[in-house]
Amino acid sequence: MTLRQEIVGNAMQMAVCSLQPGQTVYCEAGKFLFKTSNVTMETRLSGPGAGGGQAAGGNGDGGGSGGMGGMLRQAMGTAMQVGQRALAGESLAFQCFTSTGGEGTVGFAGVLPGEMRALELDGGRAWFAEKDAFVAAESTVEFGIAFQGGRTGRSGGEGFILEKFTGRGTVIICGAGNFIDLNPADFGGRIEVDTGCIVAFEEGIQYGVQRIGGLNRQGLMNAVFGGEGLSLATLEGNGRVILQSLTMEGLANALKKAQGGDKQGPTGGLFSTRAG
Repeated sequence: MTLRQEIVGNAMQMAVCSLQPGQTVYCEAGKFLFKTSNVTMETRLSGPGAGGGQAAGGNGDGGGSGGMGGMLRQAMGTAMQVGQRALAGESLAFQCFTSTGGEGTVGFAGVLPGEMRALELDGGRAWFAEKDAFVAAESTVEFGIAFQGGRTGRSGGEGFILEKFTGRGTVIICGAGNFIDLNPADFGGRIEVDTGCIVAFEEGIQYGVQRIGGLNRQGLMNAVFGGEGLSLATLEGNGRVILQSLTMEGLANALKKAQGGDKQGPTGGLFSTRAG
């Protein structure tokens, strides 16, 4: 059952979803905007996606040790998912919305001024997204957490923990500012971007972090005065990449500066600090 949705608005977009009877969509806590009265809302520690914590045979008819084993596996799976989201700094719970008694409508919004995008998963390639990009998804889409390798994580900061979406159906993501879609294959197979500008990319794209320049005069100039710090993210391969024009750090520093507390510092590079 395809999710009918419409992205509306400009500077702060919203997703309005039309649910068929019995159709379920879930969102991260805090992204719900409105719903019609025939749409029920349930808060769960696990999403309804395939493998999302709803154990097969959960109707309780699996009697004996099999039923108890299934319940135990479900509880352990849910605890692992919650633990992963806690480590990632994500919301611990999902809100699930199901239409009853006819077609229903539910709306979702992000938390920053910017765009939203509906991605269609066909059961083949997965999608990876930066933290906080997830807005909502069909119940047939599984939400997971992907941890990048230790070296990439330590070097990249923002790139250590990613959201992962698998299965079939629609997933809605959001970002700050405006989006641009790129394919590294159109630029020689590799692009280098600010680590905070990545919103999402398809499975098959190789994601890494590299140091800007060497430990020489120009490298230090880039780090201190260039505004990017010491590292850039690298994206290689053939697939879709979505970048955002505004970073959370940039927005926070702009707001702080407007309030008379410039956190950027005189150099704007290595010595800049995150607001908050």
